[in-house]
This record gives sequence, structure tokens and C-alpha cells, in this order.
Amino acid sequence: MTEKPVQEEKRVFMTGNEVCAWAAAAAQAEIMYGYPITPQNEIMHYWTRLAPKYNRDFLQTEDELSAGFTTAGGIMAGKRAFTATSGPGNILMQEPFSMAEAMRLPTVAIIQQRGGPSTATVIYSQQEVTMTSLGGNGEGLRIVYSTATHQELFDYTIKAFNTAWKYRFPTFVLADGYQAKMRESLKMYDPEAKGIKMVSTEPYVGKEGVPGVDRDPGHFRNTYNVEEELYEVLEQYIEDYDKMAPEVAEYEEIGSQDADVVVISHGVVSRAAKGAVQELQKQGYKVGYFRPITIRPLPVNEIRDIANSAKKVMVVESANGQLDRLIKEKVYGCNAEMIPFFKPGVGITTEEVESRLKELF
Repeated sequence: MTEKPVQEEKRVFMTGNEVCAWAAAAAQAEIMYGYPITPQNEIMHYWTRLAPKYNRDFLQTEDELSAGFTTAGGIMAGKRAFTATSGPGNILMQEPFSMAEAMRLPTVAIIQQRGGPSTATVIYSQQEVTMTSLGGNGEGLRIVYSTATHQELFDYTIKAFNTAWKYRFPTFVLADGYQAKMRESLKMYDPEAKGIKMVSTEPYVGKEGVPGVDRDPGHFRNTYNVEEELYEVLEQYIEDYDKMAPEVAEYEEIGSQDADVVVISHGVVSRAAKGAVQELQKQGYKVGYFRPITIRPLPVNEIRDIANSAKKVMVVESANGQLDRLIKEKVYGCNAEMIPFFKPGVGITTEEVESRLKELF
């Protein structure tokens, strides 16, 4: 079977992990490299069901370290490759992700967050924000989409491949165990039918012609002999990243420009924050809602505008301030008082956010 996995728009009802597999297939992904870990396992399971039907491939490696490096190898061969992991697997993959950052490899990874540290729980958290956004050794030159719904899982998994191959930085879809396991309705579609042109891939190695004669030789490095050499390379990478950031940064907001209190949240928690804000707005409270969809890079100008116009900014997250730290770095010197609402490793409800906001008023 060689036809497209999704040929026409249709409404479906499925788990988040299943959505990710279908989205990767719709994005013309050619191969997934992976290793089992909860709660992302079903991405692998559904992909292995789809792969034989649509001439795609899958390789289960001996561990997550290998999965990350084989993904990098597939990309260097010109394949539209991806991987997925969670928790301890995300930790192990930081070395290959850092290498991808050093070599400007357009890796795509789906992260289904679980509670930490170490093995901890296999259920849910927002405790992989720092690790996914900033990574291991390096400067964290990455793109991280934080999804809130199954529709966004589909949309941004497709978008991640285009962003990665266009800008050549590692790109992540950051979700969580709740999104991975729960079922929700969404519309699946063929990107081309929506006018989304997929950025083409190309091999880094094995190109036709004689290097130095028919074409420039390839020189792909992640090791440097002296500090100055590394410094020159990083200066160019950082310049490229800073130029790209305003083009990539995305956000969602409701009434944040003229609010006394603005709630900032991301991912699945933003659903609770959004519901609370909408309810309190109906009751006449001057409260706003802001969600960074890209938590790396953040929509800096919009966040600073809020922090200068609102009296208070309440950051709501299922971690002990991992998003909060990223926000505070960008709003340093702004006027608003920063209010924490942290529940590490535990879900947050609309009622809890609403109650806390009423206390602030």
C-alpha cells in the first residue's frame, strides 16, 4: 500500500500517542528509531502498524542512547527520521540531542513527560521542561512546541518536521502522560491538502560527485581542538538562532493586554488556566490568559509587554517553577509581581486556578 496515510480530512477519536504516529506518517516521516518507555510506548506501537502499510521503516534499538544516535544517523543519510521518549529516556537522549545541536541536525523528537526525578512515576508531569528546552552540554539551541490538545499534537508534530528541516535545529513536541493516554476528538488531514508544503530533506553524506572537485566537501563536526574555534562556530549558531526566534515563536492569549492579573501556563495545564480565566472574565474580573506555545524560543516581546502592564503574573505549572524560571529570565526588570502556583507532578484543575485567582483579587 503506497497511498497517503491520510487522504482527506476526517474526524477521529483516539489517544494522543496514536495521534502522534498518524501525524508523523502524514508528515511523510520515513523511519522511527526508538526504545520502549512509558508513557510514550504506543507511539512506537502505532507506528509499527502503520509503517508496513505505507513503505515506512522502524528500528528498535538497544536503548534510548542508541535511538537518539541512530536518529541522527538517519537524518545525515537524508531520511525524514524521528524518535519519541519520556523521562529517563529523555535524559539518555540528551547526548545525541546535544550532538544534533552541535552539527545542526534537524532531529524531531516527541516527549511525553512523566514525573521525576529518576524512575519516579510513569504517569504525568511538566517536569521535563528544563531538560527538553535547554538540554545537556551546549546552549540549548532548540525549538520546543508545548501542546495542549490532541489537535495540536497532530498539527505541531507535522510542523516540527518542517521547522527542523528549514532551520536545522533540533525540534521537540513536548506533551505529557495525560495527553499520551487520554482519548479526544480531532481532525486529521493531509498537509498538502491544507496548503502545507513539506520542506524537503537532503542527505548530509553520500552525495553524488567527488568532494572538492564536483562539490564542496562535507565537514560535520561536534568536536573542536581549541576554545577559539568552538567560540567562532557557536557565535554563528547563536546568531542564526536569534534571527530565527521571532519567526518561530508562537503564543495564545485572551484579554492579557488590559488585565490586572495574567495567568501564564503551558501544555495541558493551560486548559485549566484558560477555563478559569474565561469564567472569571464573565464575572467581571480583570484577568487575562497567556500561553507560550513555543517555550523555546519564548515569545519574549509579548511576555515583557504583559509583565509591564499587569499588576500580577501568576505562573501555573505541574513543576516546581521550570516554566517560571524561563519566564523570569525574560521579564527581569519588568513591573509585575510574579506569583507562583506550582504542583510538581500533579494535575491542576480549573477550579483550583479559579480559587487561587480569587484569592489574589
